[in-house]
Amino acid sequence: MMAALAGEVPAQDQPTPTFGTTVVSSSGFRGQIYHLKPDTDLLPRLDKMRSVGAIYTTVINVPLQAFQQGFPGVTDRFEWFAILYSGRIWVEKEGRYVFSLLSDDGSWLKIDKKMIVDNDGIHSPSKLEGSAVLTRGVHQLEIAYFQGPRFHVALELGVIPPGEGWRLLNTDDFPAPAGSALVPGKIRGIRAGSNLPEVGPTIPRRW
Repeated sequence: MMAALAGEVPAQDQPTPTFGTTVVSSSGFRGQIYHLKPDTDLLPRLDKMRSVGAIYTTVINVPLQAFQQGFPGVTDRFEWFAILYSGRIWVEKEGRYVFSLLSDDGSWLKIDKKMIVDNDGIHSPSKLEGSAVLTRGVHQLEIAYFQGPRFHVALELGVIPPGEGWRLLNTDDFPAPAGSALVPGKIRGIRAGSNLPEVGPTIPRRW
């Protein structure tokens, strides 16, 4: 049996990733949940549909896993559902930010109502990138996701801030300064929809 690496957290002790929890939070992302009709092949206008519930999270991190895991953190529904996340981040360092969106099935990312990553459709796990130059201030993020037919689910939102490395986007890493006004910032220099064929590990994690 292979010994664990120093500092490595045993798999059984790692937190189970979820799409969010039902504990209401005033910060982070709020995700509205929707049931979809079977054979939906593209994200519908979720804002025109009736939500069946809400979840909350500061990080969107559901690594690729088998559909039997269900809808982590909410119900045991494992196909034909959608989530529309919305939240705000404060950008202190102005510059070009690169965003990555891994999903199975479709997803998209909008910042200040502008499409940055369009990864829609029925497909196996795939990761797309897009980038935008963000000014200092508050920016509105929206992430839409849907799970079509079995056999896998996945949804991860990552970011590369200017001069830094890749990491999962956590709203706690982008706090507003004390006393700052929540005035929307500006976005420019959009480069959306860059296709990345590699999707990282393709073996479902076991919990």
